[in-house]
Amino acid sequence: MTTTLSKKIDFAVILCVRNANPNGDPLNGNRPRTTYEGLGEISDVAIKRKIRNRVMELAKEIERIKEEERTEAQKQAYGRLKGVEHPIFVQSDDNRNDEYTSLRERAEAYLKDFMNDRSAYQKKACEIWFDVRAFGQVFPFKGKGKGKKGDKSNEGEESDGVSIGIRGPVSIHPAFSVVPVLDRVSSIQITKSVSNEPGEKRGSDTMGMKHRVDHGVYIFYGSINPQLASKTGFSDDDAAVIKEALRTLFRNDASSARPEGSMEVYRVYWWEHNSPNGQYSSAKVHRSLRVRVRDGIEDPKSIDDYVIELQDLDGLKPEVIEGE
Repeated sequence: MTTTLSKKIDFAVILCVRNANPNGDPLNGNRPRTTYEGLGEISDVAIKRKIRNRVMELAKEIERIKEEERTEAQKQAYGRLKGVEHPIFVQSDDNRNDEYTSLRERAEAYLKDFMNDRSAYQKKACEIWFDVRAFGQVFPFKGKGKGKKGDKSNEGEESDGVSIGIRGPVSIHPAFSVVPVLDRVSSIQITKSVSNEPGEKRGSDTMGMKHRVDHGVYIFYGSINPQLASKTGFSDDDAAVIKEALRTLFRNDASSARPEGSMEVYRVYWWEHNSPNGQYSSAKVHRSLRVRVRDGIEDPKSIDDYVIELQDLDGLKPEVIEGE
């Protein structure tokens, strides 16, 4: 039997970037995102996207590992995901594993019988989809009618629209680089030998730009709140799924912007408190982990040029997990 999360959890993830664009900014020509201070940034939305993608693959991957060789987190994650064919509601087009091409189609396929009962709708959505249980979701779908929900006076037709919000227990900060990366961003012009459009001359679409961060160490933090977990049904086993997804965040994530091996989870720090409210605030736990450049090094080029400092917190010791 699955029970909701019993203890507060905080976590931190250290990432290494080498010759990759970890998160392009579409408003800035797809250059790597940076802050006004020049620090590299990966949005929380991008991180959640990668977690969703990983969760969609995890059960099948763990199944291929011999039972006696699975870690405790893998055993818990497998127990939660085994037999679940479609655990993710917000699927990307290139990673979709069902026939629904929009969120509305997917929601209607599973939840059409609950449209008139907000509480039942929320409960069922949380039961079906892992990402709704974890991150929450807003279901702002317009109805086919022109009137407001329950109002038949407008155009004489009642809307069957629904706007239901679910607040999830897993919160994730954006990732920021330890040192500025603005002067470590390289841009090159690329050309293609084939035009997208027919014609004798090479069109403008054969020219383009690619950008990359030559080197960067990023860190992001997150927390899992038991009080919100009790509302969505997020369990201890679900937390194990998050832990395993973080450890393998970039598996099967290779692309032209992020070639295989260019993005690495260096280490995951996982604090499990001894109670639902936790022994310390999340801010204090997150502050206890500090990454800095080694003294005397002005131009860090690898993770070995950094020092990871972990402050002791009385009664709360993190599990340190090597990433990949």
